[in-house]
Amino acid sequence: MPLPIKELFNQKGINLTYQRKLIAETLLKSNRHLGAEELYQLVHKKNPKIGLATVYRTLQIMKDRGLIEKRDFGDGCSRYEDSKAMHHDHLICLKCGAVIEFDEPTIETMQMEVAKKNRFKVLSHRLELFGYCNKCSK
Repeated sequence: MPLPIKELFNQKGINLTYQRKLIAETLLKSNRHLGAEELYQLVHKKNPKIGLATVYRTLQIMKDRGLIEKRDFGDGCSRYEDSKAMHHDHLICLKCGAVIEFDEPTIETMQMEVAKKNRFKVLSHRLELFGYCNKCSK
């Protein structure tokens, strides 16, 4: 079970303000990859006093402290997701922007075999496949 936001921030030495808590909860409880502007719209509905700059600063702090990861799906918009989520890869639709997460053990095994064969120590990796989702390819 994931730690509460207060404990996560405390472990990382981040001062937890009301604004940061609302931003973090909104992002980490989302089932999507949110960009800063989209996150701002969601947070702003809950508290109109929170500004876009606060959202950007909070995202940067959370990224710098390893709580979230920044993703670029090739459309010029950075998106964020929980860094503690189980490893997964992405299928990205170039038309509608849909992002489909998937986990395929065969691919993971093959990647590690290639690294081992080349005596390469993998520290991290990402697999992002770009194309068209079923709806857009029709």
